[in-house]
Amino acid sequence: MKIANNLTQIRNKISAAEKQFGREENSVCLIAVSKTRKINEIIMAINENQRHFGENYCQEAIEKIKAITQPNVIWHFIGPIQSNKTKQIAHYFDWAHTVDRIKIARRLDEMRPDNMAPLNICIQVNTNDEATKSGLSINEVEDFINELKHFKRLKVRGLMSLPKIKSSFEEQRNSFSSLKKLLHELGADNPELDTLSIGTTQDMEAAIAEGATCVRIGTAVFGPRDR
Repeated sequence: MKIANNLTQIRNKISAAEKQFGREENSVCLIAVSKTRKINEIIMAINENQRHFGENYCQEAIEKIKAITQPNVIWHFIGPIQSNKTKQIAHYFDWAHTVDRIKIARRLDEMRPDNMAPLNICIQVNTNDEATKSGLSINEVEDFINELKHFKRLKVRGLMSLPKIKSSFEEQRNSFSSLKKLLHELGADNPELDTLSIGTTQDMEAAIAEGATCVRIGTAVFGPRDR
């Protein structure tokens, strides 16, 4: 019952933040980050009508995807994408949130099976230009999107970021505001951009205040990880 209670609490928090910051009801999608979680834990969440799951480790994720047969489950790859994992990601996932290199995008496009819908992708943006983080700088994103338009098996949906953890709410909002502004500016020429994948357990409310359409929540759904 713990996962059921956690999901109820997190959904209530999302709804409250939507209301508080003038967002439309149900405009924020909860992605349950299920990396390192057991199959039975994921099935418990599915039984509570959770449909979106985020995975970081390709091989571990594919074992789960193959084992879980419930319909309408949507799988998001949210970890760093290595070239040698692109075929698996293209074959098994519905979304890839961390695309930031044209080489990776090309391989995902080439590997996506013809009988599957285009792979939804988000472009990872390094909003603070942190040397230890992946992602494009803000001024590189527009050209990158234009390059991606050649790939017919990819569908560019929006932007993703994982900024430094900040302690105060206003600092958290500031980390996300530049991304919200960028998505708005790009949307003028790219109306298909509808996704802002930001916010984790620590800064979810600030992300919703700044336009998050997906929040990636692990600990608050499943509890502390064993590893």
